[in-house]
Order: sequence, then C-alpha cells, then structure tokens
Amino acid sequence: MKEFRHALVLGKFYPPHNGHHHLIETAAARSERTTVTVLAASAETIPLDHRVRWLTETHRATPGVRIIGDLDDHPMDFDSDEIWSLHVELAKAVLARRAIADGDPAHAPVDVVFSSEKYGDELARRLDAQHVLVDLDRVTHAVSGTAVRNDPFANWHHLAPATQRGLGRKVVVVGAESTGTTTLSRQLADHFAAPWIPEYGREHTEHKLRAARAFRPDATVDGLVWTLGDFEDVAREQERRIRAETAPLVVADNDAFAATVWGERYLGFRPNVFQGTDPDLYLLTDHAGVPFEQDGWRDGEHLREWMTGLFERELGRRGVPWLKLTDDRFTTAVTAVEQLMGQDVARGSRSRA
Repeated sequence: MKEFRHALVLGKFYPPHNGHHHLIETAAARSERTTVTVLAASAETIPLDHRVRWLTETHRATPGVRIIGDLDDHPMDFDSDEIWSLHVELAKAVLARRAIADGDPAHAPVDVVFSSEKYGDELARRLDAQHVLVDLDRVTHAVSGTAVRNDPFANWHHLAPATQRGLGRKVVVVGAESTGTTTLSRQLADHFAAPWIPEYGREHTEHKLRAARAFRPDATVDGLVWTLGDFEDVAREQERRIRAETAPLVVADNDAFAATVWGERYLGFRPNVFQGTDPDLYLLTDHAGVPFEQDGWRDGEHLREWMTGLFERELGRRGVPWLKLTDDRFTTAVTAVEQLMGQDVARGSRSRA
C-alpha cells in the first residue's frame, strides 16, 4: 500500500521538461493513482493536445499515471480569492470528467498535491489535500519552461525524446531524378552537424531487384513491377526513420509525402497511401541546369520537368512551407534553414507533434 491514494500534479507543462517528469515520477512512486492535469491557455503557442501527447508517451509505463488536459484562460493572480476559486473549480471539473470517463466517479477527489511551486500550499488547502513540495530550488533539474522556450536548443538535454521529436526541426529535400537531392541534403546535414536520413526508396528498389532476380536472374530495374504496397512500405519506413531522430535539426532526403509523388510517376495515379507528417520546411531541387547522370538505376530523364512541376503542384496543395532551389542552391538552402532555426520553436503548429 502506498502512502497516498490519489495524487494531483497540475501545471502548464509549457513545454514538458525533465523537472516535470521528475515531479510526476515522484508522485507516482508515493501514490496509488496520479492524475497529471495540463491546463493551457488558448493564446499559448504549443497546443494543449501536443503537451498531453508528449507527457503520455513519456509516462506510458509509469504505474497509475493518467494525463489529462483542458483550457484555462482565467487570469493569474495569486492574491485574488476570486481568481483562485475559478482555477480550483476548473481543476475539480477536469478531475471529475476524467473520473467519469474511467467509470469511477467516486475517485475524483485527491488527497495530495505534488508540486514544485510555492502556490502548491494554497492549491492543496483549497482541495482539502496535503501538499508535497518537490525540488523547489531546481537542484535536481536546473530547468524551467521559460528557459526552454527562451533557448530550446541550449536546454535540449532537459527534454524527453517525445518532446524533442515534437519541437525539433525537420527539413526534407525533394526533387526529380538526378537533381541533387541526396548531395544537397547530405551537405546541409554536414553543415549543421545534423542527422541525415537517406532516401529509403532507393534501398527498397535494391531489395525489390534482388527479390525479382530470385525468380529471374536477368531481371533489371526497368522490368520491375511496382505496386501500391511498395509505396505504402516506402512511405512508412521513411517516416519511421525520420521520427526516430530526436536532434534539434534533422535533414532528410525525401519523406512519406515524396513517396506518394513518386507513386504517381510509377503507377500512373496518385496513390492513396500514408503521407506522414509535415516537416518544417521542404526544399525542392530544380531540374533546370542540372545534368542528368545515369547511375544504372535511373530511367526518368525525359520526365524531370514533369516531375518538378508535379512536386510544385502537390507542395502547393499540401500547404506547407517550401522553397524551390535554382541558382546558388546550397547557400540559399543554408540561409533558409538558419532562418528556420531562429524561429520560435514553441509555435507547435505541426501535425507531426
């Protein structure tokens, strides 16, 4: 039997960091049930559902922990009894909603509040609960949400992988055959000392050719038969490899979306397969002025102009940030990535979070 029956950990988690995770784990170690309540203001730039998702992923294996969230747009004034009442009543309503959803409404009240803030005393008093103060002086984890928002990359080591994936920058280079997507993406990754994710489509083609030669030893790339499943496999594996990285910046040669564009080229129609999640920036390499180099795997020199136009059309439809690279491509790309890295990392608007 643990010391407490039902613990509450309440905060903005804007964004979640290792201090928050330490607080949650401490509460869970001493309580039968721990409800983590994320109360976000609608004006904040990291959406509520992202924070809930990151916390849920991080504490999925922590016994007794439940992550819930809701909006709280009431003003902050610790000297106002009226405002205190508004916040506490909202917290009670969120706890009750969670208990009802769990089919156990009698367990909505809490008997302890775990916090790392002085206001935890008053919150616990108003909930008729005990207060346990954890690491008020940030000795265990010298970090705060404000510090992360002000300089996320300097505080990157204070973030769990789920939050890193949500806040990290993803840049994807796409383009027609022999337009330099591999060369440029590798150059960018090297320049920024970032992980580089190669194009899985080429690797999949190599696997497919070996499998074909198991049936017919003289099989060639030109004779391969492509299926909808091929592009579904490529899209999902490319996305998996990109999402596996948790660095502040990841550069990829193609992604799941690009696989669907290539699907249209080989199948003759746009395949309705997994399209992945949006990166922060697409860089499209133009074919104009770039010599076609035959490496034994390519067969689309006559389609390069059409493919460039297809990427332009589909990127426009996707409604994501993208830039077409023509002259001085590397310098232009570096400038675009530098601008991206200088933006507010807490804007949190991407669906991939």
